[in-house]
Amino acid sequence: MSDHETARTPEDLTRLFVEYSNAGDPDAVASLYHEDAVMAFPPGQVTRGRQAIRDLWATVLEQRPTFVPEPPLPTLYFGEDLALTSTPPRDGAGARAQVVMRRPDGSWVRVIDQPEFCTPTR
Repeated sequence: MSDHETARTPEDLTRLFVEYSNAGDPDAVASLYHEDAVMAFPPGQVTRGRQAIRDLWATVLEQRPTFVPEPPLPTLYFGEDLALTSTPPRDGAGARAQVVMRRPDGSWVRVIDQPEFCTPTR
């Protein structure tokens, strides 16, 4: 997975995700995730592991969706190697949040990805 640009900061992950998705490259998208990452997607399901995330994005990207960059909210750090990133989505999904970690080589990857928080109906 080292053939792709890596995230040098937690905020790079969102930018690279948009770039790689718009390029239709599921391998590059998957490179942004920890080997054992979990993603709450598709809605109502959990996708576990980098390979499963890659397979999911291969299917999604076949439809050639266009992703628009969303400005990140301030990153919340826990020590130097764990952080929470988030963006306010333009599509009205409510919020997006990711727990990210720094790898020994200094690059960052997503560990937990919650791409959509929907407001519960009461």
